[in-house]
Amino acid sequence: MGIRRGGIVRSGSRALWREGRKTRGYSLADFLHGYVYGRWPYLYIGLATGERRLPRVLAPLVRAAGRLFLGSRNGESAEASKRRLADRYHGKVVPTDAAEQLVTLDVPVELRDLEQIIPYATARDIVAREPDHIVALECPCRSVRANPCLPLDVCLIIGEPFASFVAEHHPQKSRWITPQEAVDVLRAERDRGHVHHAFFKDAMLHRFYAICNCCPCCCGAMQAFGNGTPMLAPSGYVSTVDRERCVGCGACVEVCPFGALSMEDGALAIDGDACMGCGVCVAKCPQAALSLSRDPAKGEPLRIRDLIPSS
Repeated sequence: MGIRRGGIVRSGSRALWREGRKTRGYSLADFLHGYVYGRWPYLYIGLATGERRLPRVLAPLVRAAGRLFLGSRNGESAEASKRRLADRYHGKVVPTDAAEQLVTLDVPVELRDLEQIIPYATARDIVAREPDHIVALECPCRSVRANPCLPLDVCLIIGEPFASFVAEHHPQKSRWITPQEAVDVLRAERDRGHVHHAFFKDAMLHRFYAICNCCPCCCGAMQAFGNGTPMLAPSGYVSTVDRERCVGCGACVEVCPFGALSMEDGALAIDGDACMGCGVCVAKCPQAALSLSRDPAKGEPLRIRDLIPSS
């Protein structure tokens, strides 16, 4: 039984199951997948990234679990497999101000089928129940690395039943935080040059459940994206440069997590196709020469307060 400021929360596992029974299209296999993913995330991510290996005798069991949870298909092309996996688990890049909106909601929110914002076949809802219930979890991607980026507790699990489930099963690796503390985490991670991703997963009730603060050296999702799995959606913005302010120092090139910036003949060049609109370069430019501009080709931004119907 987990304890939260102000009282006792219900069993996270039972709450996840009850919520799943009310979710259209959520199966027993989805629940089992979500339970395994949330209960043993360090093993799950360690296996997915190749940082951990199971004894050979357990390999058939893991393959069977993959077929059950992920719908693995014999004879499927590598590209089709990558797309199908991305449809089930994906992240949306959100600049810091948009991420702050997600952790400071003061009312429950239910937004369905956000296809223009979350361009995937499944897992594209935002259903925020008790959105001020936030848990900071030690990042599984960082934790399984030999020399991880620090600090570890920068994964923000948001709303119920997810926050209580994680707090219940990981009391030594998680802590309850306030919305303002979550804002502080986001700003500190921005200052470290890390990217905010709002993550969605089919096994997590087909919806948004967490904001991860990602670095290309540790993040399994960013590395998979770099290897051709289209599991990250751009923010809806692209970086632009004010040529009069830019002095060609290259500070932004060094910190760009997606390799979208380069110096050409002493001038900054921005690869608009590669830019995900995360805003890391904007925060790091000492001359304030960079900004984010809306780009319709990059989809719609996830700005939750703009999506909530006015009362």
